[in-house]
Amino acid sequence: MKPYSTPWYFGEFGGVNPSISDSSTYTFLTSQKMQDMFEGNADGCYLYSRHSSPSNIYLEKAMAKLELTEASQVFASGMGAISASIMQLCEKGSHIIASRTIYGGTYALMKNVLPNFGVNTSFVDITDVEAVEQSITVQTKIIYCETVSNPLLEVADLKKLGEIAKKHGLQLIVDNTFSPLSVRPAEFGASIVIHSLTKYINGSSDCLAGVVCASEEFCASLRDVNTGCAMLFGSTLDSFRAASIYKNINTLGVRMQKHSANALYLAEKLEEAGYRAIYPGLASHPDHSLMTEMIDPLIGYSGMLTLDVLNKENAYKLMEDMQAKELGLLAVSLGYHKTLFSAPANSTSSEIPVEEQEEMGMTDGLIRFSIGLDLTIEHTTEEILKSLKNIL
Repeated sequence: MKPYSTPWYFGEFGGVNPSISDSSTYTFLTSQKMQDMFEGNADGCYLYSRHSSPSNIYLEKAMAKLELTEASQVFASGMGAISASIMQLCEKGSHIIASRTIYGGTYALMKNVLPNFGVNTSFVDITDVEAVEQSITVQTKIIYCETVSNPLLEVADLKKLGEIAKKHGLQLIVDNTFSPLSVRPAEFGASIVIHSLTKYINGSSDCLAGVVCASEEFCASLRDVNTGCAMLFGSTLDSFRAASIYKNINTLGVRMQKHSANALYLAEKLEEAGYRAIYPGLASHPDHSLMTEMIDPLIGYSGMLTLDVLNKENAYKLMEDMQAKELGLLAVSLGYHKTLFSAPANSTSSEIPVEEQEEMGMTDGLIRFSIGLDLTIEHTTEEILKSLKNIL
C-alpha cells in the first residue's frame, strides 16, 4: 500500500493553513483571457466558483492524492457527485450494472429517476462476478458498486470487476465512502472513485459534501461550461466547507485506525457472546479473505458493522436503550466521533422495496453501527451486551 499524506499548501501570508477564497467570481486582466477561459483554453485562471475556486482545488488535490487518481472534483453532496458522474457518462439508451445492495439514495436515483432519461439499471449480486459479466449488454456504460456495501457489508472484488470493466470498455465506479484509506479502489481497477465527504473524510457531521476522484480528462469534462454535469447541475461545494474538510483530512488516518480498532473489538465480543454480528474483519465474514487482501493493514477494516437482533421491535428497543445509556446516538449517517446507529430497512435503505430487501437478506431487525472513537470501548461493549441480554 502506498503511504498517504495531504499536499502542503501555505496561506498567502505564510499561514500553516491555506487561505480561504471568499469570492463567487474572479477578475481577468484582459478580455481575451476571459474568452479563452470560456473556450477551455486558459490554465491557472478562475472564472466563477460554480466552475472552480482555489479553496476547492486544495481539497481536490488532496482527495486525488488520497485515492491515487490524477484529479478530483468536489461537490455539495455525495449524491451530487454520484448523479453528475452517471449523467456525464450516460445518454438515452444507456445501461448500468449496479450492486443490489447500495445506499438507498443511489438505488432510488437509478430505479426511479434515471429511467426518465432513458437510462436503465440492472441490480445484481455484485459478489457474483459471473452474474455481473453476464448482465453486460451493448448499451452498458457503467459497473457501479460500493467497496463495502451499505448496509449489508458485502465486499466487492474490485480487481475482478476492474478486469471485467476493462475487457468490455466500461467505467467501474466505486463508492468508497465506508472505507477511506483502508482500501484504494484505483489500485484495483476502478476508473472513478466516489466519496460522500460528509462521512469519514470530514468526520464531524457538520456539513454535506462529495467528491469524484478520476482522470484529469473526466474531471475536466465535469467542469466543461457547455456540457459538464458538475458545472451545469450546480452542485457546488462552498469554499468555507472545502477549507474545513481539507483541514480535517489531516487527522483521517488516526481516526480511521481508531474507528477500525473499536469496531473489530465490539464485533469480536458480540460474536463471542453468540450474536450475529457482521463485520469484514471477522474471520466468519464470507468476504473476510478478500477484504484482507485489499486493505491497508495499518488502517484496518473500517468502522462499520451490523448486528441482527431478529425483528424491528428488538432493534428499536436496543437502539433507544443504547442512546439512553449515552453509548451512542440514534441517527443516520456515519463517520462521526460518537457511535451512530439506525435500522436501515426502515431508514437509510427504505427506498428499496421490502421484497427486494428480503431477497438480499436485509431484515427489519438489522442495526447498522458506525462505531465512534470511544477511548473506553471495553465499557461501551460491556453495556451493549447487557442491553442485548435484557432485550433478547
